[in-house]
Amino acid sequence: MSLPEIVSRERWRAAREELLLREEALTRARDALNAERRRLPMVEVDAEYVFEGGDGKAGLLDLFEGRAQLIVHHFMFAPEWEAGCPGCSAFLDQIGHLAHLRARGTSFAAVSRAPFTRILPFKARMGWTLPWYSSYHSDFNRDFGATLVVDDEPVERPGVSCFLREHDRVFHTYSAHDGGLDGLGSTGSLLDLTALGRDSFGGDRVRYHDEYED
Repeated sequence: MSLPEIVSRERWRAAREELLLREEALTRARDALNAERRRLPMVEVDAEYVFEGGDGKAGLLDLFEGRAQLIVHHFMFAPEWEAGCPGCSAFLDQIGHLAHLRARGTSFAAVSRAPFTRILPFKARMGWTLPWYSSYHSDFNRDFGATLVVDDEPVERPGVSCFLREHDRVFHTYSAHDGGLDGLGSTGSLLDLTALGRDSFGGDRVRYHDEYED
């Protein structure tokens, strides 16, 4: 393993200041890209998707739990698999306390093609309490690019899709797959994918997660 060069504190400080300029440029570019993402057009979702979760059957509107936005993690878990994808599991392990998203008008849920009877024991094994739904009886994963058909066989891939609600109308605003999920997991990084962004519901007023009024 190659280790960094050993230098004096002065040389380290000079190198750090030079790198900081590039980091600040990258931050400005990221902020500009996030602003472009918020300006993307949106598409109304007309299909009547049916999911199964802990409270039984649910529609896409139900996954919002009354909030303005919804972020769905397309968790790779095919109907014939005994357990969920290790990579998707690591992604869910990184998701912070959902109170911070919910306080900003945004719900989060995982969705997989596996039947809920397979999802439930795996969810218990992983110790997760976040909402997780089965789309086994619908084309939800295919319609949003998380299940591809290759040589007549379904192929799973991880993804994230964002939705916006206006009363009872639901709109698809953004999706990312595969490498597009790199670096995601924190509240801010997830909100940056949404149409309303991280500052639309309280800005920087971060609180202890048990002090939010949902």
